[in-house]
Amino acid sequence: MTTVNTCQTTAYSPLIPAIKAMCDASSGETLEIIMNNAEAFQDLKEYLSEQGTGFREIYDGEQMTLQFTIHKKFF
Repeated sequence: MTTVNTCQTTAYSPLIPAIKAMCDASSGETLEIIMNNAEAFQDLKEYLSEQGTGFREIYDGEQMTLQFTIHKKFF
């Protein structure tokens, strides 16, 4: 499982490292994206849903995590 923690990202949107990880991932690879930005988290959930990709949501205080498996290349 590849983990990307975007909580310390301040120079740009936390979606940038999340999207980069999705682009770099191989089919069958599991990703874990950790965020503390609720808007970006919701946007990523909506995108995954639109693509038909199932995901697991984990909430831990202000941290939110999405876990999902790449079944096809997104981009």
